[in-house]
Amino acid sequence: MESAKYLSIFSPATKQQRQENFADYWLFTQAHGGELFEDERDLAKKRATLQSFKDNPVRLRTPLANPEAFYRNYIDLQDDLGSLDKKTLMLTSIYKFARHEWVGIKGAWAFGPTMAKSQSIEQKISRVHVAEEFCHWRLFDEMLRTCGLDNVEWVPLEPFKEWVYQQFPKLPGFLLFAPAFVTELMGVTYYFHLHRLIDELMADEPEVRERMKALLDEITIDEVAHVSQRRNFIGPMGIKISKLLVRPFYKMFFADIPEVGILFNIEQMVKDGEAFDFNDVPDYMVERSWIPSYCKA
Repeated sequence: MESAKYLSIFSPATKQQRQENFADYWLFTQAHGGELFEDERDLAKKRATLQSFKDNPVRLRTPLANPEAFYRNYIDLQDDLGSLDKKTLMLTSIYKFARHEWVGIKGAWAFGPTMAKSQSIEQKISRVHVAEEFCHWRLFDEMLRTCGLDNVEWVPLEPFKEWVYQQFPKLPGFLLFAPAFVTELMGVTYYFHLHRLIDELMADEPEVRERMKALLDEITIDEVAHVSQRRNFIGPMGIKISKLLVRPFYKMFFADIPEVGILFNIEQMVKDGEAFDFNDVPDYMVERSWIPSYCKA
């Protein structure tokens, strides 16, 4: 039996190892995303990738049977879940997941120092990280357009949730780092389950299926690196706390997107998060992503 290449994301790491990995990640992320356009909250290579998709659009050959059902439910659920087909549920779940991400990164971008004012490698990494998340939001929007949904509006959450997201980046590190790491891990878990669902539900639209997976891959490759980078902030006690947070965080977050409970096995998603070790990440993603040295066997 072939031995595993990678260790658990919850593997221990010394402070020295983590400092060395911050330096390595900073080199990776500069090459990976290219120049940061601060005013546009964008990155040169990510912008070019999105533009290449837009310059070569792919759209459904057969339009969605009931796009009105999407528009009626994508911001707030209006219909009975059982009345909605799986494609609609998948698309509304994509919007709602991306909307949470979008709201969160707006708060992080507003609170964090600009690149010019960033003094440490960690601050510079975080600035690029948030810019990458804005790029993901644009890719999610393109996924919806690929399915003929050109009239999507990105609207704020209800005021209390907006306020919570605005306060989150202001927390001191000992309170922030573990939850931030778990939320990144939750994203990767959702993306891998979503990838398989796209294969299943878009089998009748092979061009759209491949385009949506390609768009999602661009996001997932970054997020695998983000999981690794976020793990790098966390010391021995924090990583134990992080593993304990996986179950309640996954359950709480996905309860706010009820479509996820219909489309996926949330219990399995929790187990996947607790057991995450990079070994199931496809080689083509690993080649373009970043894994900390202490998670390599």
